[in-house]
Amino acid sequence: MNTDTEGGKKGKPNFFWSVFTMKCPRCRRGKMFTNNNPWNLKKVLSMYDRCPECAQPYELEVGFWYGTGFVSYGLSIVLTIVSFVAWYIFIGMSVRDNRFFWWMGINIGLLIVLQPWLMRMSRVIYVHFFVKYDSNYKNTSVKTFDYNSEGYSKKTSTD
Repeated sequence: MNTDTEGGKKGKPNFFWSVFTMKCPRCRRGKMFTNNNPWNLKKVLSMYDRCPECAQPYELEVGFWYGTGFVSYGLSIVLTIVSFVAWYIFIGMSVRDNRFFWWMGINIGLLIVLQPWLMRMSRVIYVHFFVKYDSNYKNTSVKTFDYNSEGYSKKTSTD
């Protein structure tokens, strides 16, 4: 049995559970978002700068989160395909009695309602592409890129 003696937690945290619960990719224990409710629209993307558990910075470079648009698009496409298949299996498709248009309307509504959750999930998945799990995170350094962009937005120009 694999146990973590320092943290008192048992075993390696599950990858899919850590993604679904929006935990840090490096330690899979620290929260990424300061607010647990994604539908609090004023704080939907309010994140910690660093993981509270392992101090991994989440924004690895300036403009890092721009890539999440591709992940969000992919998640939306998957959700649309799943809803289409479910609709086709349980209700069927036909343009003669507007079932297709009902599906379109319900799918659009579903995508709008789930958008805050999709935006958060895309950030979580995107950062997991770059930061891998480290079982010895307490004794190793955090993942960074080749250059330090931390504090870039805080610098003032002297030009």
